[in-house]
Amino acid sequence: MVEFDIPAIVPADPEANVTDLLEKRVAATPDLALFSVPVGDGWRDVTAAEFRRQVIGLAKGFVAAGIEPGDKVGFLARTTYEWSLVDFALFYAGAVMVPIYETSSPSQIQWILDNSGAIALIVESAEHFTRFDEVAGDVPNVRETWQLALGAIDTLTASGTEVPDEEIERRRNIAVGSDIATLIYTSGSTGRPKGCVLTHSNFVELSRNSAKSLAEVVEQPGSSTVLFLPLAHVFARFIAILAIHSGVRTGHQPDTSKLVPTLGSFKPTFLLAVPRVFEKVYNSAEQKAEAGGKGKIFRAAAAAAIEHSKRRQDGEKIPFGLKVKFAVFDKLVYGKLREAMGGNVRYAVSGSAPLGARLGHFFDSLGIAILEGYGLTETTAPATVNLARKIKIGTVGPALPGVAIRLGEDDEIQVRGVNVFKEYWQNPEATAEAFLDGWFRTGDIGSFDQDGFLTITGRKKEILVTAGGKNVAPAQLEDPIRANPIVGQVVVVGDQKPFIAALVTLDTEMLPTWLANNGLPKDMSLADAAKNEKVRAEVQTAIDRANKTVSRAESIRKFVILPTEFTEESGHLTPKMSIKRHVIVKDFASEIAELYAAPAPATTNVSVTG
Repeated sequence: MVEFDIPAIVPADPEANVTDLLEKRVAATPDLALFSVPVGDGWRDVTAAEFRRQVIGLAKGFVAAGIEPGDKVGFLARTTYEWSLVDFALFYAGAVMVPIYETSSPSQIQWILDNSGAIALIVESAEHFTRFDEVAGDVPNVRETWQLALGAIDTLTASGTEVPDEEIERRRNIAVGSDIATLIYTSGSTGRPKGCVLTHSNFVELSRNSAKSLAEVVEQPGSSTVLFLPLAHVFARFIAILAIHSGVRTGHQPDTSKLVPTLGSFKPTFLLAVPRVFEKVYNSAEQKAEAGGKGKIFRAAAAAAIEHSKRRQDGEKIPFGLKVKFAVFDKLVYGKLREAMGGNVRYAVSGSAPLGARLGHFFDSLGIAILEGYGLTETTAPATVNLARKIKIGTVGPALPGVAIRLGEDDEIQVRGVNVFKEYWQNPEATAEAFLDGWFRTGDIGSFDQDGFLTITGRKKEILVTAGGKNVAPAQLEDPIRANPIVGQVVVVGDQKPFIAALVTLDTEMLPTWLANNGLPKDMSLADAAKNEKVRAEVQTAIDRANKTVSRAESIRKFVILPTEFTEESGHLTPKMSIKRHVIVKDFASEIAELYAAPAPATTNVSVTG
């Protein structure tokens, strides 16, 4: 059994809780800008001391409202400064936040509030409250609701002025490391969401050790970031807490359509993103260049960037000709892309799905090191991450300090350490099933290189076995296909079938530009585009490229372009944009059946069906 166990860098403190991270930050640098909030076209800094003052004021309001230590409080809001303010105010009041995705449906809200036993709910907007109101009668435990848009923070703060400082100090010190810090529900990609009990030690020890491991990213003077991923997800939540511990100046942008101007004005030094964001940046730049008649130049620049990065990673000498091309493209292409991301981004932390070596090498040559990592809600986000001082593109890096990783039966990734959750909330059966001899069984499959760098090869439950007995990992095919500008999502099918096939959706954001660049009406409907020969040929090209990476038995032989999108609202994507494979296979059973109504062609060409 292959195992890598990385010792903790920072000695554990079993008495510490999350509030201690803010207390120590304020004691060390009270005047440091810990946040910046948008004001007009600019930003106003909030110092560590000011943030703590606001946190304590709001915590007093929660106390005055009757929130007791240990009480569960639901929170449904977008990614804004107020999110972290509420988060820490609840910590200081001794309460336990139960975050809810701001895109959650009424039934999802009802399930999380009811299952968690939440006694209060904070929402951001009237629209959020309306969704809760639909199911309010089914969650009688929720006795209090507050709405941020109606001034809840100011109202609560004003109501708590009589609560003494000593009471907040008492409450914030009640929890020790082993106590519950938050109850985060899984995204539900494989069924009903389960509540993960994450402890104070999970956040404290992981933050303290990750800060040392990623010192070049988060512990440099002037380090800053803009958060735009959902803070209800453990990935962004952990980074937000790590930023407070490390003294990183943090801004927020809940509207991703405004991300580019936000990056331009804020000028962060690092970003937190999922692979789809990097795909969008690349594809948008390519299509913009195509529209301006410079598509050939962009593609040549991309090829040079990727070759340059690969040679550098492999320790090869860079040929003179490539050096010259790289220098020219740096002025023509790379520099403009860097500027579009604010000009100061040196690192990006990527997780939740595989990035792909092509994009990793491309951004690396731009001077933006993408530190791809791996983790789950159950591991408080990261279990592994590439290091600024040693990156292996195509891997998710080595285990973080304080974390051990091993490969169990069928090469399943198993994790033990400071980051592993305590249990599933009120679900002892699922908890018992998730652990083996104290190791958390992730359900993902991977491999190590000699240095302990992990590569994710698939998900155990998603492995398809064809009628011929061939094991196929869908992600290996899906990820490179999804990198194509017009592809939205791909779902590979073929379990117990004679060959592998795929369901494909189109990217409605990128499609109009691509259509115009290819001499087609940019306002073509999704249904017409799905049948268009040029569109189908483009998807065919993406599939052919992916098929070259696998054996013939694993290759996609047929596909259908669906005249629809997979969205969170349709129930086909999780809040972090992962596909709900079991739901899609069920909902599109007739389309899948049609793919297998006739045998795949004997030629090497993939059959395209409508």
